[in-house]
Amino acid sequence: MPLVRISHRSGVSDAYRQTLSDGVQEALAATVNVPADDRFHILTEHVSGLIFDPHYLGIERSPEWVAIQITLRKGRTVEMKQALYRRIVENLAKDPGLRPEDVMICLVENELADWSFGKGEAQYVR
Repeated sequence: MPLVRISHRSGVSDAYRQTLSDGVQEALAATVNVPADDRFHILTEHVSGLIFDPHYLGIERSPEWVAIQITLRKGRTVEMKQALYRRIVENLAKDPGLRPEDVMICLVENELADWSFGKGEAQYVR
């Protein structure tokens, strides 16, 4: 049930965008028990508006920088989250070839009652 938002620079191909989505989805399924077909991703291309410190915390970022925000239910352990971060970076390094330094990930946790998948209903609330 995660909602994934991926922000990236403009001018990339549809194949590049699909690879970003696929890499994140595979990592979610492999590390934090998200069903493989539970995919709700919003990819946003930015001509401008990606403002980031290229040196924060001693990490050297390039203009290829990508921000990934994942909203998901509370309950994953710190170890699961760390495995998720590693897997996303590994996947995106393989394809589309992003440098690990250029991938920022932020998790936003919430409760079951915070989700409606349609019809104005909270499907996870019993």
